[in-house]
Amino acid sequence: MMGISIWQLLIILVIVVVLFGTKKLRNIGGDLGSAIKNFRSSMHDGEADDKDATKSSPTQADNKVTTEDKKDKSIEENKGKVIEGQITSKVTSQ
Repeated sequence: MMGISIWQLLIILVIVVVLFGTKKLRNIGGDLGSAIKNFRSSMHDGEADDKDATKSSPTQADNKVTTEDKKDKSIEENKGKVIEGQITSKVTSQ
């Protein structure tokens, strides 16, 4: 079993250049490079956010209150709306 030789790679490169053209290949290369750069930047920012979150993470009691507050607020905002097939009662004041 033989591997791909340098001549086969050059022939493939020539075919790709003929099909797409140098300008399109340059644009694709630039787009790919900026996508990789943005991905690495996002990964670095995500790691920094994780470090900040672990430093100032709330206790379990604080987290429970926060979760309950979110549920109460969500219930108040969604009164009278249909959510996943359930109808909540709408309270009207007169």
